[in-house]
Amino acid sequence: MKRARVAAGGVLHDAVEENGCIKLEDGRLLNEENVEWLPPVQPQTTFALGLNYADHAKELSFKAPEEPLVFLKGPNTFIGHRGETKRPQEAENMHYECELGVVIGRTAKDVKKEDAYDYVAGYTIGNDYAIRDYLENYYRPNLRVKNRDTCTPLGPWFVDRDDIYDPMNLTLKTYINDRLTQEGTTADMIFKIPDLIEYLSSFMTLNPNDVILTGTPEGLDQVHAGDTVVTEIEGIGALTNYIRHA
Repeated sequence: MKRARVAAGGVLHDAVEENGCIKLEDGRLLNEENVEWLPPVQPQTTFALGLNYADHAKELSFKAPEEPLVFLKGPNTFIGHRGETKRPQEAENMHYECELGVVIGRTAKDVKKEDAYDYVAGYTIGNDYAIRDYLENYYRPNLRVKNRDTCTPLGPWFVDRDDIYDPMNLTLKTYINDRLTQEGTTADMIFKIPDLIEYLSSFMTLNPNDVILTGTPEGLDQVHAGDTVVTEIEGIGALTNYIRHA
């Protein structure tokens, strides 16, 4: 099932997808343009993976990491489907990053990889924009690169774990103004979802609604004010985002 969190008439609703429409708890069916979309879950601790696709590491002239390269994201970075992301006026290098988001469903500590999916609630899409003007190096993405307000659209849907047959074999695509600029597959992740859950839970506790953004494949491109960016993952949906000047 595809689930969402939306606001309609000033009221917050949990909703589901039905025949291409938004179905509210009271049974009303609305078009997606008639609601305000929120992230489909309220993210708690959010982990973002760097260089987790070998082709992406190569296009950035970096050696693939030998263990997961992880950083954290603050709550004000997140916005929903059809939201506006602010592009700093002074930025010269701002790139989208289409990423599979893994939502933790229950408390996890010292989980073995063979049991990892038991702790997954479901999946969503993240577009983890990077403003690379401020990058020290790819192993130290400072706060101005990855933790800016509005720079991580999330959604539109949360899809239950059991509705995705194989999360490690999904096609990812990104479009700028309807032009295909990125296409890859989750099969090319260096560290798979079970690896990441085992790794993270080995030294800290994961909690419900923690989110793991699992990295992006090659095919990055610049975004500019006025662009419409769509990040799409097979079986989950298409996340639309609008770029505006800060």
